[in-house]
Amino acid sequence: MLMLVWLLLAASSTVGAREAGPSQWRDAMDAFATQDQAHPPPPHAVLFIGSSSFNYWHTLAQDFPGIPVINRGFGGSVIADSTYYADRIVWPYRPRLIVMYAGDNDIAEGATPDRVLAAFQAFVTKARERLPGVPVVCVSIKPSVARWALWPQMHEANEKIRAWAATQHEVRYVDIGPAMLDAQGKPRPELFIADGLHMTPAGYALWITALKPVLAEYGFRTR
Repeated sequence: MLMLVWLLLAASSTVGAREAGPSQWRDAMDAFATQDQAHPPPPHAVLFIGSSSFNYWHTLAQDFPGIPVINRGFGGSVIADSTYYADRIVWPYRPRLIVMYAGDNDIAEGATPDRVLAAFQAFVTKARERLPGVPVVCVSIKPSVARWALWPQMHEANEKIRAWAATQHEVRYVDIGPAMLDAQGKPRPELFIADGLHMTPAGYALWITALKPVLAEYGFRTR
């Protein structure tokens, strides 16, 4: 059963054509439901949701020992996909904190920075329909080797989200970009696997360092 779940999630991590829209993730949602039935997720946890950078974070629970976490990253997704499936992968968990990483694929598929901001705003609104006041932490779109040509648009989207988050109650922005760039301002190759997009443990180590103090502010401290 667990192997079936893994296969369904792995299959969903391939970036496919967007013609199908959110419907292309139905198998992934069903796999999450099966996983929840086999291993009920912890209550009042930190929900990590978004695209493949979370989906590939296989050591998430070990990297935040003592903190209840739920990983609902599904690779290839855009922000609107998480919003669409909030009734399946946000509301039922009643998380105390939501951490989102998405927007990378939005830009890669042609979304403008303004559209990325609007999509993130829509996600926050949707999440709070049933979870009013739940804090939402946005991890900035990362610079990567594979998508370096798109970095100007990604950086602009990041800055728009940063500015909006500063005006909101319980919306936080965590900028992981500077730590992932070298002295010449280019992505550090050692932080990425062969595809130049997804991260090595060294890349995730930087994210852990950036996120731990933020989680601690909300009462989630590692052992």
